[in-house]
Order: sequence, then C-alpha cells, then structure tokens
Amino acid sequence: MGFNATCTPGQDAGAAMIRVTPEVPALAIYLDPVNIAIQLPPFPGGSDVLMRFCRELSREAAKLADHLGNQEGRHALAEEAPDARS
Repeated sequence: MGFNATCTPGQDAGAAMIRVTPEVPALAIYLDPVNIAIQLPPFPGGSDVLMRFCRELSREAAKLADHLGNQEGRHALAEEAPDARS
C-alpha cells in the first residue's frame, strides 16, 4: 500500500516496537493523535527489507535531531525519561 502524508507530531508523540502477533513485529509511530504502524512485508525477505528501512529511518532521524538541537541560539535537548519531565 502506498500513500503520501505530511504531518506534525503533537506534544505526546512517540514511537515503539510492537508485536501484532508474537511472530509479527511492527514499528508504531504515535503522532498524537494519528497513529501509523509499519508492518513486516508479506513476502520472502520481508524482514530484511523492514530491518534496512528501520536502520535508515534511525540514522536519518538522528541527523534531523542533531540538526534541530544545533540550531543557532538553541540549546541542545537532553533526552529524559518521560516521568522525569517537569
């Protein structure tokens, strides 16, 4: 299935690895209020495709986070546990 979307994360946005079934992992993206689940492709080698995608997504997300944290006049954001926020 293909689609294009543009969205922005809400205050409670997050992401998690979930299991659709015990054998089927997925990546859940909670955008607050929209949710997206990226599931294992249903073809031979699908787990390799999803693995490569997740690694690329991780690298590119880290680049964007670094860029946003290094903008002029902006302090770097420290990662905190959700319950440590004040």
